[in-house]
Amino acid sequence: MRARALLAAVAALALLAACGQATDQDPDATGDSGGDVTAEGVEGTVTIYAAASLQAAFTEVIAAFEALNPSAFVDPPVYDGSSTLVTQLTEGAQADVFASADEANMDDLVAAGLNDGDPQLFATNTLVIAVAPGNPLGIEDLTDLADLDYAVCAPEVPCGSATTELFALDGIDLDPVSQEQNVTAVAERVASGEVDAGLVYATDVATRTDTMEAVVPSAADEVVNRYPIATLSGATDASQAFVAFVLSDDGQAVLAEYGFGAP
Repeated sequence: MRARALLAAVAALALLAACGQATDQDPDATGDSGGDVTAEGVEGTVTIYAAASLQAAFTEVIAAFEALNPSAFVDPPVYDGSSTLVTQLTEGAQADVFASADEANMDDLVAAGLNDGDPQLFATNTLVIAVAPGNPLGIEDLTDLADLDYAVCAPEVPCGSATTELFALDGIDLDPVSQEQNVTAVAERVASGEVDAGLVYATDVATRTDTMEAVVPSAADEVVNRYPIATLSGATDASQAFVAFVLSDDGQAVLAEYGFGAP
C-alpha cells in the first residue's frame, strides 16, 4: 500500500510540474500518442540504449511489446547514465533506439547526427532523498544532509545535473561522499547501507520499498526531468514500432505504474 501511495504521489507531482513548464519543441513531438498507436506484427531485432532509471519499467514494456509482436525481438538493453550512453554511441556503439533521462543529452545525440526520427517526450521524473526504511536519521529535507554521508550522481549525468539544480534552489552547498555515473549506483549504495542517504529519482525508490523510502525535498516540483526517446540512424520497422509502443496508451500505462509522470 505504501508503494502504491508513493507511485500515485510521484506521478501526480511530476505531471503537475511538467504541465507548468514551457517547451519549445514541436507539438507533434511531445510524446502524445493520441490513443493506442501500437503496431502489431512487425519483425526484426531492436537494440535499445536507455537511461538507468528506466530499467524496471522498460523490462515490462519490452515484454509487452514482444508479446504483441511475436516476430520481433529486443536484445538485452544497455542501461547506464544518459551521458555515458551518448558517448558510447558517438564513439561507434550500435543501437536502434535511445531513451534519455533528460533533453540535454538527447540534444547532444541529435547534434552528432545519430538520430533517425525526431525525439519525442514520453515521461517525466523528479528527485527524492532516498533513506533507510523508517528514516531512522529523521531526514526531512536537503538541509538535514549537511553532517551525513550521502551519494549523488555525477554532474554530467541527468540525475546529477538535476541534483545540482535542486541544491542551488535551496542555496545549499553540495558536499557528497561520492558521485556515481548512474542513478542505479546511488540507489544501491543507499540500499546496502554504505551511505546515509542519496539523491535518486522517485521511481528508483518506488521499486525498492523493501530497502529504502523516499523523502520529497521541498523544491522537488521545481526540477523535473523530461525523458525523450528517438530511433537512431538506419531505424528498422521494429525499432519504430517499439518507440510507437512506448508512446502508446499501453506503454504509458506501464510507465505510470512505475511512477513516471506523463510527458
